[in-house]
Amino acid sequence: MSRPMPAAAPNVDPLHPAGGGWHCSHLYYSFDRGVLAGLSADQVAAGRAEIVAALDPEGPAAPTRLQTSIVSGHKADFGLMLMDNDPLKMDAVHQRIMASPLGVALRPGYSFVSITEISEYVPSTEEYGQRLVAEGETKDSPSWQAKVKAYQGRLGAMNRQRLTPEFPPYRATCFYPMNKKRKTGENWFTMPKSERNRLMSEHARSGMAFAGKVSQLITVGLGLDDWEWGVTLWAANPEYLKDIVYQMRFDEASARYAEFGPFLVGYVTSATDMLYHCRIGEAS
Repeated sequence: MSRPMPAAAPNVDPLHPAGGGWHCSHLYYSFDRGVLAGLSADQVAAGRAEIVAALDPEGPAAPTRLQTSIVSGHKADFGLMLMDNDPLKMDAVHQRIMASPLGVALRPGYSFVSITEISEYVPSTEEYGQRLVAEGETKDSPSWQAKVKAYQGRLGAMNRQRLTPEFPPYRATCFYPMNKKRKTGENWFTMPKSERNRLMSEHARSGMAFAGKVSQLITVGLGLDDWEWGVTLWAANPEYLKDIVYQMRFDEASARYAEFGPFLVGYVTSATDMLYHCRIGEAS
C-alpha cells in the first residue's frame, strides 16, 4: 500500500516560488536535416503551424514570458527563454513542439532550469546609505539624502524587474551559466558577507557603465541544475555583449571567484522568422 503524500500548507501552491518570483527555463534545439529530408511537404507545413502556435507569446496556453531566438554557431539552431510561476506550463511548450510533426526532426540540446530572485547582495535603503558613507559621503548631508531618496525610489521597480522581469527591446542576447569557486584560497562561500558585498558592489558598478546598452537578468539554479547561476544578457548591439563580459571579468568577484559554462548567443525573433531562417518549409 502506497504511503499518502504529506498535505501542502494551506493556500500554498508547492510549484510556485515562495519568494514571489518565477521559474525560468532556457531551452536550445537543433534540426536534424536527415530526418527533415524524409518528411513530406504536408508534414513540414503542419509542423510549422504547430510550432508557430506553441511559440506564440500571446497564445492561450503561453507562459507569462516566452522569447524565441536564432542561435549563432553550431551549438543550436534556436533557443527559447520561458518564465512563469508554474514550471509545468513552461514544460508544456517543450512537449508541444516535440509532439508536433516536426518533433521527430528536433534535437533538444542544452538547457538550464532556474528561478528568479532578489540577490542577497542587493542593498536595502539603509545599507545603501551606509555604503555611501564608506565611499566618502557625509551622513544626512544634502547630497547623501538626495542619493538615498533616489535609490529608495527606484529600488521597488528594480526588485520587480528581478523577480518578474519584462523582456527588454534589444535583439542581441546571450546566455551562460556560472559558479562561484570553492577552492582552497579561493572559496567564495567561506568569505564573510561584508567582503562578498564589497566585491559584488564593485561588480555592479562595472555593469552600470552599460546602462542603456545592455540589460541583465541573473537567475538561480542552485538545487535545480548543474550550475549555480544563469546570466542572461540582452544588448542593443552584439558588440556590447563582448564589451560588458570582457570589462566585468577584471572585477575581483569574476577574476578570482567565477567559473563560466558555455556561452550561447542569439538574436530575438518570431517563431515564423526563426523557421524561415532555418529553412524549414516555405516563408509565410
